Amino acid sequence: MKKTAGIHHITAIVGHPQENVDFYAGVLGLRMVKKTINFDDPGTYHLYFGNNGGKPGTIITFFPWAGAFQGKIGGGQVGVTTYVIPVGSIPFWKNRLEKHNIEFRKSERFGETYLEFADTHGLQLELVEREDGEQNNWTSGDVTPETAIKGFGGAILLSTNPEKTQKTLQEVMGLEKVGEEDDLVRFQSYGEIGNIIDVKQTPLGRGEMGVGTVHHIAWRAKDDDDQLDWQQYVGNKGYGVTPVQDRNYFNAIYFREHGEILFEIATDPPGFAHDEPYETMGQELKLPSQYEQYREQLNQRLIPIKVKNTDK
Repeated sequence: MKKTAGIHHITAIVGHPQENVDFYAGVLGLRMVKKTINFDDPGTYHLYFGNNGGKPGTIITFFPWAGAFQGKIGGGQVGVTTYVIPVGSIPFWKNRLEKHNIEFRKSERFGETYLEFADTHGLQLELVEREDGEQNNWTSGDVTPETAIKGFGGAILLSTNPEKTQKTLQEVMGLEKVGEEDDLVRFQSYGEIGNIIDVKQTPLGRGEMGVGTVHHIAWRAKDDDDQLDWQQYVGNKGYGVTPVQDRNYFNAIYFREHGEILFEIATDPPGFAHDEPYETMGQELKLPSQYEQYREQLNQRLIPIKVKNTDK
């Protein structure tokens, strides 16, 4: 039986790219580790935010479409993306959200305290304190390594068929069921971050893709060989799985589980520093080779963006 370490990345659709940068790099203090384009829609950015090293399990990625219609969160989607923060840092984050006029509420589940809020475009997020996960040595404004987001805590999945989604998590992805509380079932992978997945047991009508919704959740494969094993394994389990897609910073395969959530399995290597220095990751527009000849046209078409210190 194969087992994934947990979440590799989560990809969502948002609105204006500068608003996206201001929230994730400015308010949340994440590092913009890559500024590139949507390979399938090159007139649109693909922006990546994560920890200082841009490691798997910390990366949230966005397709920002200024002026696009608002989506509807529902079945077949990640409903909530969970970030893990250092133990003792909830007071800092409460103050920070208040400072930036972001409404939030505290909640409890499975013995943990969460801060729940939405980003500028309606994407549902939450913060939870946990010991697991290495320190994020990135400073952004008032966010220091002592308080910085370490990476994903996990996610809450919304399914049109929760029983089948739970079966996929256990029997295909290799997660272990570790708890049940109210309307949620909790699963855990063996990794230190991106390892806790809660599934809502009530079936939900299908959501509508658009601004403020998650497009897909990606799981970790160790390398290309492991991913090819996953491809065969998933296919043998009766799922339609795609050929390997070269995403420059990882290779990807996709399949839709039977609760209609789009799953990706992505390789840990090569990572984000293979086409630019680690020290300057995210500062310049990076293009795959097939689009390099269109750099000038793309620079004219793409909305200019800049990482700003929102604490000044």
